[in-house]
Amino acid sequence: MQIDFHHAVTYAVARRPLIFDLNTFALEDGPGIRTTVFLKGCPLSCTWCQNPESMASGPEIAFHAGRCMACGACVEACPEAAVDLGYPGRIDRSRCTVCGDCVGACPTTALEMVGRFFPEEELVRRLLANRAFYETSGGGVTFSGGEPTQYAGYVGRVMEGLKAEGIHIAIQTSGMFDLREFEAGLLPWLDLIFFDIKLMDPEEHRRFTGRGNDRILENFTALSRGTGVEIVPRVPLVPGITDSRGNLDRIGRFLKGKRCGACVLLPYNPAGDSKRAALGSGPLVY
Repeated sequence: MQIDFHHAVTYAVARRPLIFDLNTFALEDGPGIRTTVFLKGCPLSCTWCQNPESMASGPEIAFHAGRCMACGACVEACPEAAVDLGYPGRIDRSRCTVCGDCVGACPTTALEMVGRFFPEEELVRRLLANRAFYETSGGGVTFSGGEPTQYAGYVGRVMEGLKAEGIHIAIQTSGMFDLREFEAGLLPWLDLIFFDIKLMDPEEHRRFTGRGNDRILENFTALSRGTGVEIVPRVPLVPGITDSRGNLDRIGRFLKGKRCGACVLLPYNPAGDSKRAALGSGPLVY
């Protein structure tokens, strides 16, 4: 997706939700062929996150070393002297203001602005452009992140526009949200909820995600009591963290008797390591 970096900076300052990817022809984020909308910003900071660019709500600049031809255009463009061809990761992020001038000057997309704001009407139009694929495959649109529930007003209005056109709508959530806001702003438009349950032990959850899990479990319990919307629990299988017999047994006991779809086990995806490097940060440590 081509990112307009000036738009990204402007709307991040205005605290509007930024989208870091529109994944068209997605086949694993719900039934049929889908478009998945990835929003930036998450209340959790999972050590294994495969999309670390989703954690911060503001725009970020990624450096892809394999694309760089060391032409120096980015150095000349930076008004803060934050770019240096000899600097590890190319950008001194302590000086970088994320203005995006270096991104605009880069001829090879080695520098990439991550995050763009779409006005609601524009986003609905873009998502409806693939209507034929949704209709022929039984697909639709999935909202993911980050944590899309953080922007219930914006996302809800986009969902309403899609639902008016008969589009199937799903959401992927960590479960860390205000239940009243979710029920009022998002639930009326949803056909499917993918709800992540990572760790049952509250201290382990805090250690590896940065937050406790009380609200997550309470929200799942409330939604599973019967909302008319299918809720599917998902468990990421992270080696040495979430995949222990004890944790999986506790999740099974928690889910027993609740109204929900079959639990989905997600294989570990190590893609986050290279993405963190591109963003100038190392692995998260707790």
